[in-house]
Amino acid sequence: MQGLLELAGQIGTRLKARGETVAVAESSAGGLIAASLLAQAGASAFFVSGAVVYTRQAREGLMGISLAEMEGIRSASEPYALLLARRLRERFGASWGLAETGASGPSGNSYGDAPGHSCLAISGPVELIRTIETGSGDRIGNMRIFAASALELLHESL
Repeated sequence: MQGLLELAGQIGTRLKARGETVAVAESSAGGLIAASLLAQAGASAFFVSGAVVYTRQAREGLMGISLAEMEGIRSASEPYALLLARRLRERFGASWGLAETGASGPSGNSYGDAPGHSCLAISGPVELIRTIETGSGDRIGNMRIFAASALELLHESL
């Protein structure tokens, strides 16, 4: 967790200096991304919102993404991660939307993705998408890797 906190601290400092904000939607990281950012002193200056969007009900209720918008898109994919990131910016008026979706393990998901699969997206003044595959079924280890990878993507974007 210490590595996550250090990276989140760098991100928070940079966001505050730039007067920018971030909103987070995560699935397989289970809240670690938001927790890392919120652990920073002064987080209210840059953190707008965070949600664990783990089910279809959460996707519809929290993010307002309808079944029609999901036409041709499956969860745990780059297009879905980008849709989440863009929706975050739109719904919460954040400078940056950061999204993570995947399969933490110990088994794969119902879409055929192996454990250790995660898609990350950032939407802001730039957009980046990344897929990572750890090749591991270690649920906790994957959650940490997913969170660190998402924070690294945001840091890279800044």
